[in-house]
Amino acid sequence: MTITPDPILDNIVWHTLCGLHAPFAVGTNTVKRYAPGFSPVTCFSEPDNPDFEALSTLCDPGEAIFCEGWAGATPAGWKIHMETRVLRLVWNGDAPQEDPAPEAILLRTEHIEQAVSLAELTRPGPFGPRTIELGEYFGVFDGNHLVSMAGERFCAGTYREISGVCTHPDHRGQGYATRLMKKLILRQTQRGEIPFLHVISDNHAARDLYLAMGFEIYRESALRVISRA
Repeated sequence: MTITPDPILDNIVWHTLCGLHAPFAVGTNTVKRYAPGFSPVTCFSEPDNPDFEALSTLCDPGEAIFCEGWAGATPAGWKIHMETRVLRLVWNGDAPQEDPAPEAILLRTEHIEQAVSLAELTRPGPFGPRTIELGEYFGVFDGNHLVSMAGERFCAGTYREISGVCTHPDHRGQGYATRLMKKLILRQTQRGEIPFLHVISDNHAARDLYLAMGFEIYRESALRVISRA
């Protein structure tokens, strides 16, 4: 089944920061970003006509921020640190019938240090100390140690992103990440939401796993990490 194009999903970060996550955002009517402490992500109202002059007032020199959807020439005073392609996939499968990870714990303030450490080790994407405030983040623990987590980030309309999916290298191969994702899919579909996620285009193993789970590729776009000179 082909997913119908949707302008909200096409510029999901913008609609997120103008909507439910507006309290966590700073910016103007042309550019917004998550406030410091959250995921270092920015977006433009018109990705093909980015307002870098306004963005320059929102970023410290040298601060690395993620920008999806903009693929134009680099303006003076800016530097691209990393450039790749990212796939946006939308759930188009059958929802789980029961919770596949009942042992998972909802992450709270006392878990922030461990969540940030796990994200720094595994690099699932941009992650800050306040990222777990953006949605429900669940973790699996081995004793007192967080070994796997997954949660929610961008959200607009009926769409809710699954993000921050990662597992400590010493605990991979046990299905933690897949079960945490299915837990989120169950909760989101029960709320009438449509799960979606992002994966780097050349990460074929993860892409194939998500397709087998029931996700469908919606679009591919540029992903850059940029900073002010």
